[in-house]
Amino acid sequence: MWPRLVANKILKKRLGSNNFVADFPSNSDDSTSLQLETPSFVHKEKPLSLRTTPPKPNHHKDTHNYKVFVSTWNVGGVEPREDMNMADWVNDTSCDIYVLGFQEIVPLKASNVLGSENSMICMKWKSFIRETLNNNINFSGDKSKDKNGKSTIMESSINPEAKDYFQCIISKQMVGILITVWVRRNLRPLIRNPSVSCVGCGIMGCLGNKGSVSVRFQLHETSFCFVCCHLASGGRQGDEKLRNSNVAEILARTSFPRGPLLDLPRKILDHQRVIFLGDLNYRISLPEATTRSLVDEGDWNALLKSDQLSMELNDGQVFEGWNEGSIKFAPTYKYFPDSDTYYGFPPPARKGEKRRAPAWCDRIIWYGNGLKQHVYDRGESKLSDHRPVKSIFTARVEVLPSLMRGYQSFFLSDRFDKIPSKFEVSTTGDHFLCKHRSSSFKT
Repeated sequence: MWPRLVANKILKKRLGSNNFVADFPSNSDDSTSLQLETPSFVHKEKPLSLRTTPPKPNHHKDTHNYKVFVSTWNVGGVEPREDMNMADWVNDTSCDIYVLGFQEIVPLKASNVLGSENSMICMKWKSFIRETLNNNINFSGDKSKDKNGKSTIMESSINPEAKDYFQCIISKQMVGILITVWVRRNLRPLIRNPSVSCVGCGIMGCLGNKGSVSVRFQLHETSFCFVCCHLASGGRQGDEKLRNSNVAEILARTSFPRGPLLDLPRKILDHQRVIFLGDLNYRISLPEATTRSLVDEGDWNALLKSDQLSMELNDGQVFEGWNEGSIKFAPTYKYFPDSDTYYGFPPPARKGEKRRAPAWCDRIIWYGNGLKQHVYDRGESKLSDHRPVKSIFTARVEVLPSLMRGYQSFFLSDRFDKIPSKFEVSTTGDHFLCKHRSSSFKT
């Protein structure tokens, strides 16, 4: 089994673009699949890479605003603890969409890099996320108490029928990288064409110890793409160029299916709302002693002048045209686990032990119009040597006019499924098949 897994990863064998985990109502798996793949009722704009003339503005579409929560956290190979409180950084449950990206959910050792993914770790993180997001929803059962007398809410007591109940629409892992997307239950029928794309940039330039997992979907008539990545590490001068190279690889090699009508965006930058999140690993180009002194003084502005990502952005070396909010929080790397003390102070006791100066390794940036950032901050969980980083955006989304929206809502609803018909529509791959529901049909 191992030789096949290794060969697949080295040869960059493409996994199915729909090879991801998602929540579906237990009684309607097939109809959910149809809802997610149903083509739009209006003509879509061509992706940027295919346009020969600027798109004409469509004045017949309305717009809605949705709140989007985005978070990234390198958890350093540490599994979530039973007493961990995710509400420390996911402390705003008023958003409509939650995108949580993780790096190093498993240690980056050979057995994990070359072997199959550990789905049990993903399940643990998803369980914590589900409980955190749905903690304030209406519950069908009673709260239980743990051995310390603390009230806890078991997942089975959460009412999944509540309209504000959060469901996972996409969850995908590549080695240590995990990205999971959650939306309110009443929003899920408006999500179409979810898919994923994985790019390995690690060992031999292709294995998944470094790289990205990208997810995309359409909400109403607007396409979203979220890229969760873990870029090349290293604090030596010039290592930032390796990270720039990783970004170029991710943007070039990430590819999504065009869809049965060949009208879906294929590359990352073809999407209308794009957010890049992860452990980008860019460091601060200052002597270590100077960096630590400025951190102690809380002089973020002086540090940011030598922040590699900021400098590369300003010089147009990477992420040209992208945006990042103002950083007004302490560097997120590197801490002693379960501590507020940065690693390397006091100096390492063992000869030859690596020193790592504080840095803003964990970042969230975005591309394109239609996104407005309201929050850019860090959490204070001490689980790993990184602190989580979070951001809240308002996303402008194009929607169909009310009349067309009513037709679309009807065709995607259970009411349409209950209409007696002589035909049954099902999907197989990229084709639609019609089957007789009744043998009495005559031509």
